Amino acid sequence: MKTTMFRNKVFNTAFFAAACGIVLAAGAPKTNLASAEVNPKVIEITAKKFEFTPTEITLKKGEPVILRLTSSDRVHGFMSKPLKIDTDIPNDSTKDVSVTPDTAGNFTVICDHYCGTGHGNMKMKITVVE
Repeated sequence: MKTTMFRNKVFNTAFFAAACGIVLAAGAPKTNLASAEVNPKVIEITAKKFEFTPTEITLKKGEPVILRLTSSDRVHGFMSKPLKIDTDIPNDSTKDVSVTPDTAGNFTVICDHYCGTGHGNMKMKITVVE
């Protein structure tokens, strides 16, 4: 009788410990996902009359990034409807824009603030890969 009670206590204790371990493991944060959300990649882009630098960037589908936009001469626009980006870049200032592309492909960003005769050529290419 005492042996049976002892076995039941040992079994119950082991079962409880295993259940707690499963619950704790299930609730543990996924470090690779958490670090990507906490520290997304930052890409610096500079605007000045008639050009963006760099002229082309590559992003990964579903990966959040911050586009750090800077203007060196005047207010410029930064717009790409498919990427859901439409913002102004203030003169001599920096603006961060969070982007998480949901579609792969090639997208054009334009300046939508007229800045002179070369304004129509002020574009950059964003390539989103799988």
